[in-house]
Amino acid sequence: MARTYKIPLVLHLQPEGGFTVTSPDLPELITEGDTVEEALDNVRDAFDVVLEIYEDQGREIPAHLLQDPREGAIFTEQLIAAS
Repeated sequence: MARTYKIPLVLHLQPEGGFTVTSPDLPELITEGDTVEEALDNVRDAFDVVLEIYEDQGREIPAHLLQDPREGAIFTEQLIAAS
């Protein structure tokens, strides 16, 4: 079974346009995109890289980020742009 994580993200609007995404709990997670949607789509790839970094360094992802569906509900938040 794949692991599920709830990762806090911060989207920073860049002066030249687009967004940079970081996480206060995973400082290694950094990605970007021209739109909010693109930036968020890129988070999965950035997180995969973070997982590799942690594995290579013998480190564990902070336990509070892990969501275990066997222990009950999985909590999530979603950005939704409405016109």
